[in-house]
Amino acid sequence: MLSGLSERVIPATQRRSLADLTEDLDLTAGDSTSKKSAFWVMLVLSAVIASAGVLSDSTATVIGAMIIAPLSTPIMGMALAVAKREPGGLTRAGRFVLLGALVVIGIGAVFALVLPSSYDLLGNPQIAGRTSPGLLDLTAAVATGFAGAVAIARKDVAAVLPGVAIAISLVPPLAVVGVCTGQRSFGLATGALLLFLSNLLALVLAGTLVYTTLELQEHAAVPAASSRRRAYLTISILLVVVAVPLVANTTVTYLINVWTNRIHSTADAWLSQAPGASVSDVEFVSDTVFVTVQTPGSIPPVSELLDDLKGEIPNGIPVVVTTSLGEEIDAGVVGE
Repeated sequence: MLSGLSERVIPATQRRSLADLTEDLDLTAGDSTSKKSAFWVMLVLSAVIASAGVLSDSTATVIGAMIIAPLSTPIMGMALAVAKREPGGLTRAGRFVLLGALVVIGIGAVFALVLPSSYDLLGNPQIAGRTSPGLLDLTAAVATGFAGAVAIARKDVAAVLPGVAIAISLVPPLAVVGVCTGQRSFGLATGALLLFLSNLLALVLAGTLVYTTLELQEHAAVPAASSRRRAYLTISILLVVVAVPLVANTTVTYLINVWTNRIHSTADAWLSQAPGASVSDVEFVSDTVFVTVQTPGSIPPVSELLDDLKGEIPNGIPVVVTTSLGEEIDAGVVGE
């Protein structure tokens, strides 16, 4: 079945040879000195562009960084090494990925030095959008990984690679990791790092599957059946590693959305006692709920809102009410 599917997706007439794939994806094969030079030069430039684009909130600049970023080459090289079962191949490719990631993070941290300590990281959409990945990000990354692997394996679809480069986010999340680390926002840095890792593993996952179905293991130093089993085991482990934290993050995001809607409805009912008053915003900041109220005068006792929220959201969540009159009222903790 896989053989037939592989033939339809990557016809034999358009299939690139193992030698061609190795030449393109292995930075230590062929003219390795020139390959490494190009890799590091383009990586540093893409990191500078990505960091500047993120901090200036310029989508076009960030896209430019994605297009020239060469980090997907050693990542796909990792997938090829797994499929080939090449001794030491995965380690060699992984070393480029690790060192490259550290370089980009370092450049992002340097850019963070120009920011004031009061800089609102979450107020920048380029940063906020890369610090809370979920299952949809994983789905897109896996599909992009398959597109990239197929494009590399076929002779006739190389033109789609710039689009793949834009779709998969590798350098910008690492730049965000550096910026957030430089600002000592380690929680946000962890979220951006999770996005990068999920994209990295999705690329390796998709690439391994594509290159394994091409039966490259026939050229490997171990039997084909053993290679196929090990490659699929690697895929399964990668899938679990990627999926677990993203499922957790997606679940938390879903629950926060549900609780936010419930709080908004409950607060609307609570404010019905105050003519002209309305809820303008409900926001979770860390583990605290902030309810922002527009009001021409006084509001009902906040203790009533706290009582109304029992059973609507979990107990133990602090609630703070902020009014348009400049008041910030600590309502207390739900359920206490």
